[in-house]
Amino acid sequence: MADPTVNHETGAPAEDYLCGRIRRAEQALMGHHEAVLRGHGLTMTQYTVLLALSAEADMSGAQLARACGVTQQTMATVLNGLQKKDLIARTPSPAHAKVLLASLTDQGRTVLDRAYQEVIVLERALTNAFAPEEHAALCALLERATRVLVEHTPRRR
Repeated sequence: MADPTVNHETGAPAEDYLCGRIRRAEQALMGHHEAVLRGHGLTMTQYTVLLALSAEADMSGAQLARACGVTQQTMATVLNGLQKKDLIARTPSPAHAKVLLASLTDQGRTVLDRAYQEVIVLERALTNAFAPEEHAALCALLERATRVLVEHTPRRR
């Protein structure tokens, strides 16, 4: 049986696998964001919804679910929670009476702005950790890695 702790093509230990490194970086990023957002009473998905609505008002639950990478059922729960906190308002769509469109409330914009001011600190720290050419190269490499990951993800049937 093959040893799963060693890459048999390179001989590298499992902790040097690229997927493991990407996972650890993502866990560190999510851990940071979750800690910051918790202080504002938000989850990562709620924050992502508020960000999406700040860029484009009047989005349906289906549009937001796609934008946030969650199911429509999950998004319905998220939207109900945000509405109860008065961070979003929902109004019927003029085109489809059964569709509710979400938009930020003034309170939602205030909470988003405050949370963003803390989240952006990490973005600036990461940017400053690299020389400009390193930053550009890292961004390009991450984009390429993302394309490969997406290409190798099985499609739903």
